[in-house]
Amino acid sequence: MSAVNSTTSSEFLSQYGIKQDDKAKGSDELGQGEFMELMLAQLKNQNPLEPQDNGEFIAQLAQFSSLEEMQKVSSAVDNVVGEFRSTQALQASAMVGRTVLVPGTAAKLVSEGEVEGAVAVQASTSNLKISIKNSAGELVRQIDLGQAAKGYEKFTWDGNDANGDPLPPGKYEFVAEGSYPSGTEQLGTLISANVDSVSLGGAGEITLNLAGQGSVALADVYQIN
Repeated sequence: MSAVNSTTSSEFLSQYGIKQDDKAKGSDELGQGEFMELMLAQLKNQNPLEPQDNGEFIAQLAQFSSLEEMQKVSSAVDNVVGEFRSTQALQASAMVGRTVLVPGTAAKLVSEGEVEGAVAVQASTSNLKISIKNSAGELVRQIDLGQAAKGYEKFTWDGNDANGDPLPPGKYEFVAEGSYPSGTEQLGTLISANVDSVSLGGAGEITLNLAGQGSVALADVYQIN
């Protein structure tokens, strides 16, 4: 008796008078029913003077059993992935309207609003300052935070210029700099923004669409408020 492969052709089945299952048609795969029918047909048609070794039958049964278990595991994994993505979608939808802190250098100022953020201080600095520029690149305000230790230094801008006058709504850029013995170094900033909507990608990636910030991956979010 020859070994049975998982991709036995329909012609091979037909020589024993076995009808292939409709689900297996087109893919030319050998299903459980066809496998058992084929084995029984081979047993009936084997040469009685040269009977097939029982060990070969057992090996084929073990091979098919292993394949069947692998298919069950694959199906179970697909189900788990589907449930995980559904959970992700529910969690993502709950974030709409929340405020998140994400890496960025620009923020949208709304009427009578303020902007919050943080500076990623890589090493203690004797003087930390934040320069705020309008869409034309003009300096409209500078915030001196003084000495700052390594870590994240939070800041808040009230939306006013150096004279205390409110600036018009729009997009503003934030540049943080720290003073060190080697000179002035630019530091990374994180900006607080509102989550307007959430997108769920085909591979399960969650993207947050932020007001004035554009789209960012959920993995890039530093803090959720």
